[in-house]
Amino acid sequence: MRALGVWERALEHGYPFDVTGIRAPDPHGSLVAEIPDARTGGPDLPAAMGMPRPDLARILLERAADLGVKIRTGTTFTELEQHGDGVAVTCSDGSAWRYDLVVGADGVRSWTRRALGVNLETRAVGMGIWRAFGPRPASVTRTDLYYGGPSYIAGYCPTGKDSLYAYIVEEAQDRSGLDPAAQLAVMRELAGAYHGPWDEIRDALTDPGRVNYTWFETHVLPAPWNRGRVVLIGDAAHTCPPTLAQGGAQALEDAAVLGELLVGRDAVDQDLWDAFHARRYERARAVVDASNQLCRWLIEHERGDVPGLMRSIAALVSRPA
Repeated sequence: MRALGVWERALEHGYPFDVTGIRAPDPHGSLVAEIPDARTGGPDLPAAMGMPRPDLARILLERAADLGVKIRTGTTFTELEQHGDGVAVTCSDGSAWRYDLVVGADGVRSWTRRALGVNLETRAVGMGIWRAFGPRPASVTRTDLYYGGPSYIAGYCPTGKDSLYAYIVEEAQDRSGLDPAAQLAVMRELAGAYHGPWDEIRDALTDPGRVNYTWFETHVLPAPWNRGRVVLIGDAAHTCPPTLAQGGAQALEDAAVLGELLVGRDAVDQDLWDAFHARRYERARAVVDASNQLCRWLIEHERGDVPGLMRSIAALVSRPA
């Protein structure tokens, strides 16, 4: 974000912190451990920062527009036709364009991936997550994780001066039949097993429109991620359960590395793709593997074995990047 010239604006809208807390699922939400997070960006940057993705998206779009990028919304492609020196793109609004490169950053169920004929199995890992967005109590100044109790994880992350993101991870279930009011009721009921700051968070969960439920899913597309001059990045190429909270970060890394390589070269050729995959494939796969490993530990441990689970988690989250 600093290289893109948006770090200061992002910091204004986010909430930085340097420590992760581990709490017990007891009547007091007792603090079990405080784990300093590595400042992988350098000593002058925080270890972590929470912020709403719509805010980040707006900041990035405004920065791109300031730099002269032409942004068109409300349309998508209907046809991609590759030639030796470019890609002819037909859009759903009837317009036709020609580009040197097409980037498919269109998510876990990427239409670009399907258009390229890339077969990729996306599998569920056996967990479902309740997410809610609400006001930040003064007691919430970092991410805290509660392991054990009736759910796998109950946690929260400050996302701004006055906002937070709270979540509860349970065994994957079909919750599709619940209307918004019923979804809110279920999340509040599950949250009743967790205390400390959760008591304030739960009381503030009153808007059914701010609750969401999805399953954890995962996949990694073997390299190469490009087919000719069309390349897949982010969740279109690799997606992981949010147990390490690195899915969005990996998508940003993909984009940053690809942009850096494109600016530093005169041609979209095999040397560029080799350099891109050398820097991104193993890195992204390692994050996906670690996220899935934590899921397996959570599922395989008895939920009552909190000390054993804590040791496993501490070993994983303290591992250097």
